[in-house]
Amino acid sequence: MTEFQHLHRRIYERFVKAFVTYRLLEDNDHVLVALSGGKDSLCLLEMLAQRSRIDFPKFSVEAVHVRMDNISYETSTDYLEHFCNEQNITLHIINTSFSVSEEPLSSGRDARRQKQPCFLCSWNRRKQIFNLAQDLGCNKIALGHHQDDLLHTAIMNLMYQGRFSTMPARLAMRKMPLTLIRPLCMVPESDIRRYAELRGYEKQLKQCPYEHDSRRNDAKKLLDTLQQSNPEVRHSMWKALLRDGKLVEE
Repeated sequence: MTEFQHLHRRIYERFVKAFVTYRLLEDNDHVLVALSGGKDSLCLLEMLAQRSRIDFPKFSVEAVHVRMDNISYETSTDYLEHFCNEQNITLHIINTSFSVSEEPLSSGRDARRQKQPCFLCSWNRRKQIFNLAQDLGCNKIALGHHQDDLLHTAIMNLMYQGRFSTMPARLAMRKMPLTLIRPLCMVPESDIRRYAELRGYEKQLKQCPYEHDSRRNDAKKLLDTLQQSNPEVRHSMWKALLRDGKLVEE
């Protein structure tokens, strides 16, 4: 096999293993993919589209791209439409914005954090995605987080929250009939990055101005350092999350 074929097979196998292990996809699911336009969400959409053409489980897929007008973070709309057309997936595009002066959005969280651009941007994007999912009759929302994302989150929660947890592979929402799924949760970022290069994914036109100045970036550097001293550290962390039941929340 070529390098591309080998990578595709490895990513797809781990994608299938994740949805079987954590029961992410079932018959008659209607899945909405949050398509940012980055390599992770493009890979996720491609894998879901490929799997949806198989008879079992039988599910349908649509995609949504949310454009935040006041944050310089942009992907070519033409490219996303072309990509979704190639996969025979309907794409919905939503334009929205937010104000940094908004009141705290929920109780029980630090008010200063709520007013930070990253929090407000993420909260408003998800609000738009949740609303569209319910309007379309979707029961699941697929997010493009890979294994590194979950491990970085576990590190941040330990360092700053004093708890051992992460973004679960499957999370049933309590206040709405939706389940969040992360089908790439068993795929390392390095595989997706190389696959995107070989596949020729178009890069985003503009990057978020805040993405390199965050605690997540610090957690990424720490995990890289830990892996240099112990190449098995990601597998140990994953087993610990699995053993403590942190990868599924009903």
